[in-house]
Parts: sequence; structure tokens; C-alpha cells
Amino acid sequence: MLYAGAMLVALMVDAVMGWPDWLYDRIGHPVTWLGGLIDRAEQRLNPDGLSFWRRRLNGLGVCFGMTALAWIVAQLIVWSLPGGLWGAILTGVIAWPLVAARSLYDHVLRVARPLARRDLQGARDAVAMIVGRDPALLDTSGVARAALESLAENTSDGVVAPLFWGVIFGLPGIAAYKAINTMDSMIGHMSPRYRAFGWAAARLDDLVNLIPARLTALLFMAVVGTRWKLAFKVIVADAGRHRSPNAGWPEAAMAGALEVRLSGPRVYDGTMSVEPWVNEGGADAGPMDLGRGLTLYLAAMLALAGLIAVVALL
Repeated sequence: MLYAGAMLVALMVDAVMGWPDWLYDRIGHPVTWLGGLIDRAEQRLNPDGLSFWRRRLNGLGVCFGMTALAWIVAQLIVWSLPGGLWGAILTGVIAWPLVAARSLYDHVLRVARPLARRDLQGARDAVAMIVGRDPALLDTSGVARAALESLAENTSDGVVAPLFWGVIFGLPGIAAYKAINTMDSMIGHMSPRYRAFGWAAARLDDLVNLIPARLTALLFMAVVGTRWKLAFKVIVADAGRHRSPNAGWPEAAMAGALEVRLSGPRVYDGTMSVEPWVNEGGADAGPMDLGRGLTLYLAAMLALAGLIAVVALL
């Protein structure tokens, strides 16, 4: 299956190169290009003073318009490529920026290194780049927990989900998914400004992540050895209690695999958000657990590459 072969190429190129800083400084990144379009559309179509239902209608139009645009542009690129093996390789290279496996690992590693050196402020500064909660209020365990939650959730959103839709629909599938996920991260919030406008983006993102989130949990279970039973137990008990219909699955699998507790209370913009614990009876996460989480992530990525390779051979 050529789509699967192309996605395997994309994952391999990303694992080797990531998205280099020198390239980002020169041309940005496809996700930032998408983000610029979304931001302009939001400013134009979501001004102050609009009614709730007009905001929702405009948001619905932006959601499906951006998704369609990403699909069409990707399809036009596909039509310009040769067929066969070379076409699959070129498709994979073009899809490479839409896979975030290397950048996710690097971002979490930037938290793990100062945390291991007991440089709490350095770890806080690094974790602030990947989570929205107030880092100044996080102790060592709080930083490790936040980084592990981000690692678990973004394994699904940033790696498994785009590759999943790429395997099914090729370049248009991975491009459309990234458009949806970028919209959700920018406008899919419950704040007064975005509650109506971002509703469609948030709901569509929930839908397209249903299968990938559960697949990510299975990948963590598959590579954790004998602790898969505990991971499964935590998934059954706590995945459905998470504030997100999808993020609870990979978080629960990671919490069980590492025997730590995740989620729970946290502070956003000075306001306490009381969330239920995932694996409440587990230990508080620490620097060693964050390192173990990165090892688990690498093993899951190898398993994912193997799974995609099997699909490609079939």
C-alpha cells in the first residue's frame, strides 16, 4: 500500500532530521502557515459584537473551509507527482513536516535534562513551552507530571493521528488532519471569545482523534512488557473520566505503564482547575519517570514504524 509506504518515509525522515531551526528561521513551518490563515480568518469572521449563533456559523465555515483547502492543495500536489515507488517516496518527503515525532521528543528532553540536574527553574522554563498551566507553581513532581501528560497526549495528536490519516488517505489525509488539529489548538477553546466560533473545530478534532488516541494507548501497552495489565486496568478505570474524550486514553496507558499518577488539579491563568486523577493510587512523577516516559515513547515509535511497514508490505 503506497500510502503506508509514504507515511513510513515521512516518519523516518522526521526521526532523522526533525524540522531544523535554520529551516524554520528561513521559511517557517507548514503548521505556522496554516496558523496564519486561521488567525486572519478568525479576526475577520469573529469580531466583537456578533451573536452566538453567527459566531458558530462563521466558525463552522472556517472549520470546513480550512480543512477543504488543506485537502485540495495536497491533492493538487499529489497529481503533480509521479506514480509508483518514486511517487511514494516524494509524498513521504512532502508529508515529513506534518509529523512531529522528533520535535516532541526534543521538547520533552529539554524538560528532562534540567529536571535531572535539579535545575527546577530551567525545567519550568522548558515545560512552559509545551503546556498551558502556570509553571511558576509547579514543583519537581508537577513539572514531570505536566511533561508526561504532554508527551502522552501529543504522541497521539502529533504523531499517531497524522500518520493514521495519511495511511488511509495519503497526503490529503495527513494535511487535512493537521489543519483540523491546528484549528482546535488555536480556536477550539471554551473561553467567551471561542466558545461558539471554535465549537466546530473542537468537535471535529474530537472525532478525527477517536481511533488514533486508542491506538496510541495500545502502542504504549504493547511495548511496556509485563506492566501492560496495569496499563489496561488504568485505561478501563480512568480514561473515560478525563476532561477530554481522547487524551485520557494515552495518558491512562502511560500512567499505568510508569506506575505514576497523572492529570489531577492544575492552575491555568491563576484559576484552579480541579480535574480527576488518572491512576490516583500511583506515585508522584519524578525526573526518573520522565526519562522512563521518553524511553517508552521511543519504543512506541519503533512499534508504530513496524506496524506501518507491515501495512505497506500488505
